[in-house]
Amino acid sequence: MHTTTASFTLHHWKQRENGKREFGWQGTSEEFGDIKVTNRRQSHHESLTAEVRGGFIPTATLESRGIHTEVMMRPSLNRATLRVGDAHVYMTRNRLGLTHRGRSLILKYAGDKYRLAAINRRAYVLRREADDEDSGVIITVRETGLGSRKKFTISVEKRAVGADIALAALFVGVDRATLTRRGAVRAGISRVFNLSMQSQY
Repeated sequence: MHTTTASFTLHHWKQRENGKREFGWQGTSEEFGDIKVTNRRQSHHESLTAEVRGGFIPTATLESRGIHTEVMMRPSLNRATLRVGDAHVYMTRNRLGLTHRGRSLILKYAGDKYRLAAINRRAYVLRREADDEDSGVIITVRETGLGSRKKFTISVEKRAVGADIALAALFVGVDRATLTRRGAVRAGISRVFNLSMQSQY
């Protein structure tokens, strides 16, 4: 059901259980209930997962695989698989795009088309395109604070459904550096350096 949605905030959390470290962000939406984003490293190496679940949203996961994940804390958009519930979400982006819009991530889920674009290094916007039956939605996510005080405020324009909120919140737990040219360059240099250092041990 489409509903007007008030802004809400996700706050940082972390825990260690059975030798496994998990962290993420959690908060409460008046309309969609408790929402929790979790980042975890799978038992097998070279795999990182971000997951979001909540009372009135579908569970969504993004998993990235590859040697690059060994030096990352959050899954990247490279070699990633996205699912909402049991459904696979098709993703594509132009790695050579010159603008934030040109580098945006295009998502296709349940007949809807979404565009995820960076506003800057600490903010992004998810848009569901309008169609004959609906005017679409615009969800802006802004990051503030540092370390354990880091939080994400999610603001919604127009009427949203659970999948909209799930996708917008999920990318809180994803490394979105490649959505900007500078971020892609920094991420590439960082991965090469960290993998080089790791290979020396």
